[in-house]
Amino acid sequence: MMDREKEAVLATERYGSRERWRYRERGGEMEREREGGEGERAGSFVKVFTSVFLPQGYPESVSEDYLRYQMWDTLQAFSSSLTGTLSTQATLRGVGVGSTEASVAAATVTWILRDGTGMLGRILFAWVKGSKLDCDAKKWRLFADVLNDVAIFMEIVAPAFPACFTLIVCSAGVFKSLVGVAGGATRAALTVHQARRDNMADVSAKDGSQETLVNLAGLLVSLLLIPLVTDSTVLTFALYFLFTCLHLYANYQAVRSVVMETLNQARLSILTDQYLRDGRVLSLAAANHREPVLPDFRRRVQIRLGVRLGDIVSRWVPQKVEPLRTAPLSFNSHSFIYYTGLWFLPREVCVCLSTEATPQDEIQASFHSHLLSSLLLDTGSNGSNGPLTGEQRDQWRHTVRAAGQGEGLWALLSETHCFVDRTFPDFLTALQNAGWQTGRTLLDWDEWRVNWEPVPLKKIL
Repeated sequence: MMDREKEAVLATERYGSRERWRYRERGGEMEREREGGEGERAGSFVKVFTSVFLPQGYPESVSEDYLRYQMWDTLQAFSSSLTGTLSTQATLRGVGVGSTEASVAAATVTWILRDGTGMLGRILFAWVKGSKLDCDAKKWRLFADVLNDVAIFMEIVAPAFPACFTLIVCSAGVFKSLVGVAGGATRAALTVHQARRDNMADVSAKDGSQETLVNLAGLLVSLLLIPLVTDSTVLTFALYFLFTCLHLYANYQAVRSVVMETLNQARLSILTDQYLRDGRVLSLAAANHREPVLPDFRRRVQIRLGVRLGDIVSRWVPQKVEPLRTAPLSFNSHSFIYYTGLWFLPREVCVCLSTEATPQDEIQASFHSHLLSSLLLDTGSNGSNGPLTGEQRDQWRHTVRAAGQGEGLWALLSETHCFVDRTFPDFLTALQNAGWQTGRTLLDWDEWRVNWEPVPLKKIL
């Protein structure tokens, strides 16, 4: 034993964090041994399985939440595969498979109409909501799977309504096309998050391999289920509801397990509120855990980022154009914030952005917008440990209630902007120290940008 310890180690090598080897010189020859004393054949099946279905370099090459997300995603894919089999059987029965009275032409027309309406739905949905999918990938990912379950349910019940069968199936086809757009786009967004070595293609390919394996397992189980449910409507619906509940639960857990480092509106709102309350920036896990993934029907102030200056000017009272002219200098030539507080109109905060604005400027403008939003809604805790004191918040809330839509609101904008100018550098540093990415954002900015012309000093004085 002592002789072995005295033998010189010529080299060491490792394969990620999974294998470590030492090379020693013994009797004039090089000897290779594995650290930990395990044989080379130990765990060979696990090694093959991981190399086939996990990205190269796992776990270092992916995000920390990768395994947990993929486990829940695998479970939801298996459940979806089984409910999909039930819907396929119902659709085939509805178009006349197995019936002597069915027409091949009628079945073909139904199928073409189903696919055609789905294609149109895919184009329209991508046009209307395509830019929103990156900003709220978790919410849209869950939305896609819920809509998929609704479409499957429609296909299962369609044969019970022969007169409306084509309409129901075409509607389900539209829903499934929306699922394809939202699910595929959000999957790509999550792949960007999970890939940590510029290995998006590898992560995406291995995700496809995992899904294929799960679908294959689903097909094998479906072969056992089909004979049981062919003539049993009750069993068909019982299995549908069972697997749908499992599918929805697994999807909810999957999106909740994702820990994103980039800032979107929901996460920045959570971080802003917490920081103003007690001066603390939440960790990545804590903020992501609070991020809503279900629809929120609470009363909110609409925040519009990157709006067109013409939209603001069209609402502007001509006698009050001077504050608009001085706004670029007041707002560091990067953003201009305007908001309404009318009693009979939805309240909103609008932000115009300069062409020279950086991602940090975008975060600062959004930080200011969320502060105004909390004041307009009269929400937020009067914390004493944060940069915003309870007395200052109460003073601004009183201004909002008393001023309406007049000069008082401009005073409020000026005061809150000075506060943000003092507070934001510390907030940005705290974000970076907590691990948040500030070099890029997922804030829902529109593409309008403004080139502010310099305002002569004599026009301001």
